[in-house]
Amino acid sequence: MGLFERFLTVWVALGIAAGVVLGLVFPGLFQAVAALEFAQVNLVVAVFIWVMIYPMMIQIDWHAVRDVGKKPQGLLLTLVVNWLIKPFTMAALGVLFFQHLFAPWVDPQSASQYIAGMILLGVAPCTAMVFVWSQLVKGDANYTLVQVSINDLVMVVAFAPIAAFLLGVTDVTVPWETLVLSTVLYVVLPLAAGMATRHLLQQRSTQAIADFTARLKPWSIVGLIATVVLLFGFQAGTIVEQPGVIGLIAIPLVLQTYGIFFISWWGARWLKLPHEVAGPACLIGTSNFFELAVAVAISLFGLNSGAALATVVGVLVEVPVMLSLVAMVNAWKPKAVAGVIR
Repeated sequence: MGLFERFLTVWVALGIAAGVVLGLVFPGLFQAVAALEFAQVNLVVAVFIWVMIYPMMIQIDWHAVRDVGKKPQGLLLTLVVNWLIKPFTMAALGVLFFQHLFAPWVDPQSASQYIAGMILLGVAPCTAMVFVWSQLVKGDANYTLVQVSINDLVMVVAFAPIAAFLLGVTDVTVPWETLVLSTVLYVVLPLAAGMATRHLLQQRSTQAIADFTARLKPWSIVGLIATVVLLFGFQAGTIVEQPGVIGLIAIPLVLQTYGIFFISWWGARWLKLPHEVAGPACLIGTSNFFELAVAVAISLFGLNSGAALATVVGVLVEVPVMLSLVAMVNAWKPKAVAGVIR
């Protein structure tokens, strides 16, 4: 592991601090960058995420992708956790904390808004960042691509009905522009670029692919840190003005993330999944498609609503928590029997 990878947690912590400080010192600059968006997708953040996942796309071997169907257990785990467990545990935790445990400190109207934002996060499993987490745990790039692709297809038909059921409303409008644009920016374009790059490098040698991706690795980490700086810079004012509320919202979100991870990890052990499949499968369900959740929260409840704030807090806690889960997956990599979780 290189310098960037060995001390990734330190760089992310510095990125969080830098983002908050810069967001307070140069609020106008971050407001201008935040305004560079289309369909609730910030184009600058999209570029940095693209930089993060492009190296992994180069590693995808399409001959191996065709064999993924022979190992359906990992796909089954992803679908069960993301669509039959995660949305409902998120809703249950929201009700438990904001209607009961935190009731003395939060008024009922705000509590219902925070619960709604948490639900929208729970119904929006991650797309882009999964490729980053998979790369950090040495996951199977081919399998991860199929997991994400199938997840996106299910999201198209399942997001609105499940969100409407849990929110108790019947008119949830899916922002299709956000969903489609995010899929194109975070999956289709980097995948096409990765395929083209891999084809050109293969004409030289197999080693050329490994050498090229090794040179790109530091840039992938730089993309992650830059994304962290921007996300925390965008919300610097909110972090300083409402630290107590953010802390209250963060508690059930963090518990949900760790809880879903351990449910997924137990499922992976039970299914005896290879480590390179189990790692990404467990991390897909624990991270969120925050662009979609934020967009729906704003459209349903308003820009300054508690629901929108809850989805933003989801963004803020995700990277540090996910890095801790990446560390767990790497620490638990089996040694005695290679490739099988014990």
